Amino acid sequence: MLYYLFEYLDTNYTIPGAGLFQYISFRAAMSIILALLISTIFGKKIIRFLLAKQVGESVRDLGLKGQKEKAGTPTMGGLIIILSTLIPVLLFANLTNIYILLLIVTTLWMGAIGFLDDYIKTFKKNKEGLQGKFKVIGQVGLGIIVGTTMYFHEDITIRDTQEAIVNEATQEVELTRSEEIKSTKTNIPFLKGNELDYSDLITWINPALKKYAWIIFIPIVIFIVTAVSNGANLTDGIDGLAAGSSAIIVLTLGIFAWISGNYIFSNYLNVMNIPRVGETTIFIAAFAGALVGFLWYNTFPAQVFMGDTGSLTIGGIIAVIAIATRKELLIPLLCGIFFIENLSVIMQVSWFKYTKKKFGEGRRVFLMSPLHHHYQKKGLHESKIVVRFWIIGILLAVITIVTLKIR
Repeated sequence: MLYYLFEYLDTNYTIPGAGLFQYISFRAAMSIILALLISTIFGKKIIRFLLAKQVGESVRDLGLKGQKEKAGTPTMGGLIIILSTLIPVLLFANLTNIYILLLIVTTLWMGAIGFLDDYIKTFKKNKEGLQGKFKVIGQVGLGIIVGTTMYFHEDITIRDTQEAIVNEATQEVELTRSEEIKSTKTNIPFLKGNELDYSDLITWINPALKKYAWIIFIPIVIFIVTAVSNGANLTDGIDGLAAGSSAIIVLTLGIFAWISGNYIFSNYLNVMNIPRVGETTIFIAAFAGALVGFLWYNTFPAQVFMGDTGSLTIGGIIAVIAIATRKELLIPLLCGIFFIENLSVIMQVSWFKYTKKKFGEGRRVFLMSPLHHHYQKKGLHESKIVVRFWIIGILLAVITIVTLKIR
């Protein structure tokens, strides 16, 4: 909203400083500051409100040290993250930008699913919460919305490879800005060319099938949204782990979004230029500020838990940002913490079922899954586990950024 006000003032009146709001970097800085202030100042009031409404966590006895002390801690703290993200976005972002609209829809959509799950657990006293099939239906629904929009919307384009032309008068090499095109191309790390076109997965049969590439693209988007949101959900098991890991991931994606949306830097780094995606930096900055502010109350010993309201929303947002910036194939690396948490559960359940069928007794790969519980069982304090996971997350983020130049 302020974006439009200052745009009007800058266009029609000579007011010093009004033009600052046209710069993404300035609005991103304002967004992260405001999100931090909202989450830290008003977060305490929201926690008090949740306590007054007796929105406390019911903890299952898993035999973990310090677990019983967590009973009664307010949950649904994801509301702090959602509000602290959306308010700066509504104030500072260009709300006609298709990527911003997609991220707002994602936040509200996944937030509603998570809120419903937490509501059933808390007020209906049903520890299972929303049935798994309904969660999956919600995730698939969001995947369809995102995939369909990404494929068909006319504003979601890329710039094709720039052409180098020699100026005959000056003998200098000049780059021509190519036209925007619709494409299902994405970045693929470590390989020469650094690009993969999803349509190639079907056009090898017949080039005429390119117009049906959505049959491949949309299911891939659905899978990514579902996998990442579930990964974030599983990671939210000990104080500060999900919020801290997500902040690292989101800030890294913010670098990618800003570079990909900037014609000069994307050209310099030989990265796919995506018109209008730079605006997502405003959303990412607000989201990162909200996560860091939430950590103020979520670090050990946690004063509030994010619940599924937060974890499902976080996963959905990260997935959509990665897809929008065409960096979704980097998710297993960048979101390595989510990936290994997911994988640990899959390995544990699969091996248990296999050994029970073969030997009549189920055996385990880990002492407990997800992986962070395995280390708790081994006697490590949860604060040490969280900080070490953060360090691994930072290392993965650095490696992910390095892939910009590795071909």
